Amino acid sequence: MAAGRSSPDADFDQPDDDARQRLDKFLVYARFVKTRAVASELIRRGRVRLNGQRMLKPDRQVGAGDVLTLNLPHGIEVVRLLDLPDKRGSAKLATALYERLTGSEATQSNNT
Repeated sequence: MAAGRSSPDADFDQPDDDARQRLDKFLVYARFVKTRAVASELIRRGRVRLNGQRMLKPDRQVGAGDVLTLNLPHGIEVVRLLDLPDKRGSAKLATALYERLTGSEATQSNNT
């Protein structure tokens, strides 16, 4: 193995705190949209911000603590991710994945 390269199993040694997930998958699993195709289109149109930066690629990785600003058809949602799901679950389980932020909390999170 070349110097400076990690072993293929290095990813398995990371704690769950560093868990990441594709942005488009999170949007579907957290029930903001119904399909990954819709999530991808929303992202590609620049209607999703991650920690204040506009995202244009659905494969961007997100994790707990990240702040999403979503410009959805029914309005703007600003949420902080609390957990990452393994699959799409019930609406009740989905709401446990994030917390909605008020105007001042959202502004503070995007400025950091």
